[in-house]
Amino acid sequence: MILENTSAIVTGGASGLGEATARLLSKEGASVVVVDRSAEKADAVATDIGGRAVPADVTDEEEVGQAVRTALELGPLRSLVNCAGIGWAQRTVGRDGSPHGLDTFQKVIAVNLVGTFNCIRLAAAAMASNDPDEQGERGAIVNTASVAAIDGQIGQAAYSASKGGVVGMTLPIARDLAAIGIRVSTIAPGLIDTPLFDSLPEEAKTALGTSVLFPQRLGQPSEYAELAVFLLTHPYMNAEVVRMDGGIRMPPK
Repeated sequence: MILENTSAIVTGGASGLGEATARLLSKEGASVVVVDRSAEKADAVATDIGGRAVPADVTDEEEVGQAVRTALELGPLRSLVNCAGIGWAQRTVGRDGSPHGLDTFQKVIAVNLVGTFNCIRLAAAAMASNDPDEQGERGAIVNTASVAAIDGQIGQAAYSASKGGVVGMTLPIARDLAAIGIRVSTIAPGLIDTPLFDSLPEEAKTALGTSVLFPQRLGQPSEYAELAVFLLTHPYMNAEVVRMDGGIRMPPK
């Protein structure tokens, strides 16, 4: 699939994985709509790459709908990359005997899983009206899961459940959308040097990197972006979940 003269939506596009992907998509010729809850950061990235910013909560139908409408103003919407997500760490039963908060569990599921599906369904509906290219494609979608979907650690019940849901819906959504020429893939990143790790000193980051099989370092957002663009543009990549983790297998804690 050719990205030039098309539009793309990247959720969570104001930082980390999303920002790197938005920048690479723009470099490849797509007009990018940067979707993020931080209006200021989204606008800064969009201005820098010549795209458009849409402040949005991915669980909100109207706000995501506005992102889709904005993308259609820039060109045919052919790409969606879902990077928006939140993390949470809490044991199912705490050391003090208290149960995991139900509201926080529901919040993580809402953003990471329901929000991803909300963006998929609205973007795919818009892609369905595209003229097919020579491969019969109308669009492609890349989601973000995590190695925690498979190797969930202590305290990651909510996060792992949300990311496991993203993994689990990849195949059925790809099957749903095959009839209209839309491919769907998912990346399951490992330890990536995103703003999540900004509070850590370099020594701590280096120590984390030693747990990776090879290369023994944290992954880079640019590496995620390269894989996302590959999955968007490769016509035979569909219904696949790809671990991008340097071979790490997460221990219990």
